[in-house]
Amino acid sequence: MMLKNRHLLGLEGYPRADIAKIIDTAFRFREVLDRPVKKVPALQGQTIVNLFFENSTRTRISFELAQKRLSADTVNFSASSSSLKKGESFKDTAKNIEAMKIDAVVMRHPTPGAPWHLTRFVDAVIINAGDGTHEHPTQAILDMMSLQERFKRLKGLKIGIVGDILHSRVALSNIYGLITMGAEVTLCGPANLIPLHVGELGVQVNHNIDEVIEWADALNILRIQRERMGIGLIPSIREYRRLFGITSERLDRHQKEIVIMHPGPMNRGVEIDSQIADGDQAIILDQVLNGVASRMAILYLLMGGQETKPE
Repeated sequence: MMLKNRHLLGLEGYPRADIAKIIDTAFRFREVLDRPVKKVPALQGQTIVNLFFENSTRTRISFELAQKRLSADTVNFSASSSSLKKGESFKDTAKNIEAMKIDAVVMRHPTPGAPWHLTRFVDAVIINAGDGTHEHPTQAILDMMSLQERFKRLKGLKIGIVGDILHSRVALSNIYGLITMGAEVTLCGPANLIPLHVGELGVQVNHNIDEVIEWADALNILRIQRERMGIGLIPSIREYRRLFGITSERLDRHQKEIVIMHPGPMNRGVEIDSQIADGDQAIILDQVLNGVASRMAILYLLMGGQETKPE
């Protein structure tokens, strides 16, 4: 096994050396994706199930593409969360997967901790593709890869994470990963959308977006998650945009180089302006390509694809 942990369930407590190894391997796979033939036989003969109990487009396509680039066999399983019964049906699904002799499971689930729960029933590598409002470790890894690509380092970088921190699994995984790799993190957003004791994780909190822009090397802009936060946690979209939106006018006032990131999907005109999202400072499309490369690296390292190394 090429990483310390058999599964990738989250970045809390994840070894710094393993994050670095994943990112380094991802850059080698990034070179593969730039070739005319974008495929290597590293996981030929291995079978991966994409088990999604929650809707996903970008993450699932990214994982499917990564699996195909590694020559793995893939099976897609979708189940709407409304039809999912906790407990017995989850266990039965797991047992059916186990009976099929699957090598790895990529799982998204609305319940925090579900991927860990699956490890109790399935003797296969489990990769968390998002569990409720808990963690989304592969997104954080591709975000860190994108930052390292731009700045050539992670240690000492100043990263502002802006928006709905409370409901964001992307934010939590980024916090764990960035702090582990030696970056500084400041969270910014409405007070009621930032967890009460988040400072215990080693981050700063600042509700003034203009101060955060002046301080930061890069901003990771989070989507306002209407499906998770319900109604009424922000006064209005207009108010949120005025106080925390990354607008052209706001960035023009600061007149500084700053890298803009967004995990998607974007609410254009709410948390970020189209002009900024499509501008030179944004590395959003780099994040998408790095998502495939980093997920190739994660699958390759966890599933023991030692025989055919990415050259």
